[in-house]
Amino acid sequence: MTQEITTTEIESILERACADSDATISDTERDELCERIRRESYAGASTDERYQAIIQTLTERIERDPQYSKLAGAVYRERYYRRVIGSLPEGADFEEAYRATFVANVERAIDADLLDERLLERFDLHELAASLEIDRDNVFDHMAMSTLTQRYFLRVEEGGEPLELPQAFWMRVAMGLALEEDEPTTRALEFYDVLSKLEFTPSTPTLFHSATTRPQLSSCYLTTVEDDLGDIFDAYKQHAQLSKYSGGLGNDWTNLRAAGSLIESTGVESTGIVPFLRISNDVTAAINRSGKRRGAACAYLECWHLDFQAFLDLKRNTGDERRRTPDMNTAAWIPDLFMKRVENDEQWTLFSPDEVDDLHHLTGSAFEARYQEYEMKADAGELRQFERVEASTLWRQLLTRLFETGHPWVTFKTPSNVRSPQDHAGTVHSSNLCTEITLNTSEEETAVCNLGSINYVTHIEDGELDTDHLESTIETAMRMLDNVVDLCFYPTEQAATSNRRHRPVGLGTMGFHEALMELEIPLNSEAAVEKANRWQEFVSYHAIYNSSKLAAERGAYPSFDGSKWDRDLLPQDTVDLLEDERGASIPTDREPALDWEPVRERIEAHGMRNSNTMAIAPTATISTINGTTPSIEPIYSNLYVKSNMSGEFTIVNEALIEDLKARDLWDEEMLDRIKFHDGSIQEIDAIPESLKERYRTAFEIDPRHQLRLTAHRQTWIDQSVSHTVFFPSTDGSLLDDVYRTAWELGLKTTYYLRTLGASQIEKSTLDMAEYGKTQHRDGSNGVTEDDELCTVEDPTCEACQ
Repeated sequence: MTQEITTTEIESILERACADSDATISDTERDELCERIRRESYAGASTDERYQAIIQTLTERIERDPQYSKLAGAVYRERYYRRVIGSLPEGADFEEAYRATFVANVERAIDADLLDERLLERFDLHELAASLEIDRDNVFDHMAMSTLTQRYFLRVEEGGEPLELPQAFWMRVAMGLALEEDEPTTRALEFYDVLSKLEFTPSTPTLFHSATTRPQLSSCYLTTVEDDLGDIFDAYKQHAQLSKYSGGLGNDWTNLRAAGSLIESTGVESTGIVPFLRISNDVTAAINRSGKRRGAACAYLECWHLDFQAFLDLKRNTGDERRRTPDMNTAAWIPDLFMKRVENDEQWTLFSPDEVDDLHHLTGSAFEARYQEYEMKADAGELRQFERVEASTLWRQLLTRLFETGHPWVTFKTPSNVRSPQDHAGTVHSSNLCTEITLNTSEEETAVCNLGSINYVTHIEDGELDTDHLESTIETAMRMLDNVVDLCFYPTEQAATSNRRHRPVGLGTMGFHEALMELEIPLNSEAAVEKANRWQEFVSYHAIYNSSKLAAERGAYPSFDGSKWDRDLLPQDTVDLLEDERGASIPTDREPALDWEPVRERIEAHGMRNSNTMAIAPTATISTINGTTPSIEPIYSNLYVKSNMSGEFTIVNEALIEDLKARDLWDEEMLDRIKFHDGSIQEIDAIPESLKERYRTAFEIDPRHQLRLTAHRQTWIDQSVSHTVFFPSTDGSLLDDVYRTAWELGLKTTYYLRTLGASQIEKSTLDMAEYGKTQHRDGSNGVTEDDELCTVEDPTCEACQ
């Protein structure tokens, strides 16, 4: 029989939560919590509702102290244990039940045709169950547990209760990735240790589907659509299939002829790419990926296409809605020649691809020579369609649309191709949904990439990066990523053909800013540039070395011969190639700190297992699971509300709060001041300058400095970096300078442009007589098109990670 929750019961739950999370609360805080929880509860409440009352009360206080998120996470876990195991997290009986539940639920999921039946044949489940490190559950705070429970743990039935416990989840992923190893149980234990300690985390599709009967483990798919009606509609079918199984799409549409071009078979004029992109938008929106995430795609168009100006308007919220794509991202694919003409204030010519059919497939100097030939043909009257525009005018139009709508993203064709290891195998025609993948595509090949990210924070020991630990993690991570290629279910034959031929993987990183905070290094410093450079060099060295080590064990990837690897060109060597191509220097430090000769010798002896080894993805969701800062991005704010598919969560910069506590500066008044300044501490006089520098947030660091950080990383990376531009201004000339700087630094791609909304923090509790009115940080008080950032929708896509 249900009854009202008692103070004793609340105190017992809080006591267990403190023990599990290493959090502490005073007697006064405990009494306040008990009283509030009793008020929120009611007679007749179910056990689940009583736990929810406690969780809600704790989460309301997260802004006061980050430890409340840990406490809420511990209570959430206890409630979840009671649902799945039926017991509280205490004593030997609980541990025995936890391990038994893992075995029973694997067997149940196999009976339900959810998990691969080979798990019973290839693994010693009881040995794996005995190896579960149950205490590692305690690292998950409230947001991490909510995200895992709602989106990642397996369910036998859609909408049913989850089966998996946190450590069982990591073990299931490890088993799936070790399924075809020679010693699967041993390898699963190796993989589990790295995964469960949050040292490396695969991308979301891998976490969703590892060990399942339909293991679509890959993150990203890149396609090229041909200028043929049948191929266009075949492309829609492929895009739907790829989206269905959680893949994020980057679709190259440049081959399609422009509006007004002649269709010879019917004698009528083409409607151009826009109507076809509208259909693509609707196909994407119709797909619910794996029942867990919305379909997501990005359309790419090269900026010499005659429909490019119409393409720029696709995301506007005015005009003919039939010529808009509200559910699809867009990106401009920009060759160096265009940027040179912008710099020199010269004209630019737009063409229809049916009259310049080789242009899209040429890069660098070959592209420039052919482009100029077509311009001469246009002047001679040999082309049916073309248009001349001022390059700087088109560039300003692009940036205006980018600022207004967030699209199109700015990505660069020439560095993506000149620096590609696979320049012998075809052209990079676009990037992917999140702009970190740069792989060649064709009519026969849909490029695929398999992603995962190293967590820098779990490799910080005694005030420095533990390179021995990191080296070991990278070795295990590269093995897991390579296994994905062979284990993956491919929704289309074109994807299977490409991935097996080239075997690309993308080892990325996350937690960069949190790691710097632990080392007391401001992100807005030259020391941070040096760390970005040297840490990425180390990751690159061992990612490449271990790919070659896998080649010695398993064989080189089939298209290795003729690649840059085969020609003794490593990623850092290709920056010189880009400089030669441009005739201009790339202002980054490329002097190695490591001895790369052993890497070159191993590649010469054994080749490479993977055509590409690195890409830094957004990590929007897996960084939430890891409880760290996303990817290479700065912390968004020191205090804000984050909204995603799992709910709304208050985020507080724990490191800042601890530093303020240590200086006896943390109290209700300080909290109110930080809330008033939308999570910024720059205008709070009581806070020391050293802390102000250390805890600058995304919009308080010059976006050009952030580009420099990425440019130095990019030296060592064979794919690209998903780089969000945080732009705190409305100055068009500054925006122009930011994106010109990205090109001059040799970046391959950029991602979202994020601008400030009206307010990020709820201020209803502030004394406005003391603090005044809520304002933009730039002093204005209007509402902008970016007001969705008031609750900070995940500032990165969830397709890749």
